[in-house]
Amino acid sequence: MFNNFFPMRLFLFALPALLAACHPKTAPGSVVTAETNAAGPKNPYYSRTDTATLHISEAEWKKVLPDSIYEVSREKDTERAFTGKYWNYTGIGTYYCAACGNALFRSDSKFASECGWPSFFETLRPNSVSYIEDHSYNMERVEVLCGRCGGHLGHLFDDGPPPTGKRYCMNSIVLEFEPDVASLK
Repeated sequence: MFNNFFPMRLFLFALPALLAACHPKTAPGSVVTAETNAAGPKNPYYSRTDTATLHISEAEWKKVLPDSIYEVSREKDTERAFTGKYWNYTGIGTYYCAACGNALFRSDSKFASECGWPSFFETLRPNSVSYIEDHSYNMERVEVLCGRCGGHLGHLFDDGPPPTGKRYCMNSIVLEFEPDVASLK
């Protein structure tokens, strides 16, 4: 009986590490879940056409962003795996930064990574995002930031599909999706 139980115990022991592949920062007891990503009418910095870099204070971001978006975008929190509305979404269109409206990814670069967060193999434009080294939690990762507002989006890993081999592991809560007009017909 012990021999049959050992693989299950090993799986249960390794499960938390597997689920933390994109590494949630959420403190125990707190929950960040996907909700409406609309930045709201009080955000004057939101634009889907302006690509100029924003230089906004954290106090101002706190005023104009919903708490859930602020926590992930500005405080680098992470929504729980498999809770975001885009992790397995298959619509055809464009993904934008929920904080500032910057165009980030096209749906044709999205793939099913099964990590619990939306994953893409390339950005819409080279300057859609920026990168910084992330050594938090004794890990060596690359943090992905919005190229316009500098908000935290997720992390970049080298285990994606061809042609890039990259996996942009993003938080749904900081993404907005706009379907292509042709896909609505």
